[in-house]
Amino acid sequence: MPAPDLFALSDIKGPVLRPTDKAYAAEVTGFNLAAPHTPDIVIGATDTADIVTALRWATATHTPVAVQATGHGANFPIDTGLLINTSRMTDVHIDPATRTATISAGAKWRDVINAAAPDGLAALNGSSTDVGAIGYTLGGGLPVLGRAYGYASDLVRSFKVVTADGTLHQADPTHEPDLFWALRGGKGNVGIVTEMVTELPALARILGGGIYCAGEDAEPLLRTWAEWTQTVPDEMCTGFTLLRLPPLPEIPEPLRGRFWSRVAVAWTGVPEEGQALLTPLREAAPVVFDTVEEMDYTAVDMIYQDPQDPLPARESCGCLGELTPDAVTALLDEAGPAARDYPLLLVELRHMGGALARPATTEDAVCARNAAYLLEAVGVLIAPEAAAAVETATTALYEAMIPYATGCTMPNLHGRPGDEADRARAWTPEIYDRLRRTKHAYDPQNLLRYGHTVTTA
Repeated sequence: MPAPDLFALSDIKGPVLRPTDKAYAAEVTGFNLAAPHTPDIVIGATDTADIVTALRWATATHTPVAVQATGHGANFPIDTGLLINTSRMTDVHIDPATRTATISAGAKWRDVINAAAPDGLAALNGSSTDVGAIGYTLGGGLPVLGRAYGYASDLVRSFKVVTADGTLHQADPTHEPDLFWALRGGKGNVGIVTEMVTELPALARILGGGIYCAGEDAEPLLRTWAEWTQTVPDEMCTGFTLLRLPPLPEIPEPLRGRFWSRVAVAWTGVPEEGQALLTPLREAAPVVFDTVEEMDYTAVDMIYQDPQDPLPARESCGCLGELTPDAVTALLDEAGPAARDYPLLLVELRHMGGALARPATTEDAVCARNAAYLLEAVGVLIAPEAAAAVETATTALYEAMIPYATGCTMPNLHGRPGDEADRARAWTPEIYDRLRRTKHAYDPQNLLRYGHTVTTA
């Protein structure tokens, strides 16, 4: 690779590190430890100018580029090229008059939520607020409140994005609409976003938590939930989870080392009405404990209880068009109580529909609007033999659910991207072709080719 100062990398204000530098390992390591990064150079960007300089250098030297804020979506190891770490760029500005947030490249949803709460505003974050807000939104972003408000990308007003040649663009519905289109659901294919302006729901409190039953009671709880989801209003956002938790001290004592079936709940309506709607679930099987209560939106992490510490994980997803009694049987046959020593930490169904099924106000690249449910699986890769078992179980689960699937995935939860046919499953053929053309227009050298990317047209 050419010398690192060939195109003014010395002008970058943040650290510029090589593998032999002491701070290199901390700079390249993300949340998902299953995808260790070993780029030739890592840059700790402090502002947009650092990213512009880095990308101009990459273009001049034909160096492939990746970007990382938190590394939650690090499903693809980077073994060469340039990694741009945006975790220092955490500014969030709230405009209560317009109910919008201006979010910098490395800010997490937790940063946004904490800044928005004093003005009675929430955010369309996912199950963990530790995730980077921009990377999550570029993949569409499936929020905890998705049925009530839609995808996170639906509320975006504009982006500032640096394309591969180092040019800074303003992208919104009237300025560079093709670029704006690709950034809402097309993941990181056309540039590095340095700033995003998005609307925020006016919502200070919700009804949220979980209804936990023993894993052995998964069948009555899941069958009831599957029927119940056909009747609930859009304000009711839920997910059913089969959760096998290891006996680790980081996990709270009530949950630690046990197999659970759970319905996670987020309701945006009147709390008493939401509690009444949950009655069939509470009567479906013996409830071990019930954490559903009215809460400040700042406590939203209590709903799904996602891990807070980095771990090596294999995640995957698939969209389902229906959840029939036969589909429930197929899922339970694979991952239910009879599956002894099952290696997956989590098998989860998210109820889709509602606002998630509505078209965006302007064109976007989100392709899961026809899904009735999202199936997600996560396995922890603690040893080589565990990795093999996780892979086998993951493959078997999705093969069993093929009769009920749409064939589509979501880029944020797709997991390790495979060949081109596998990557393309995150979009319809029409959108995939348009993404390739847009990619060619803004990144003809295909420098942004790490992670869930598409080929140039």
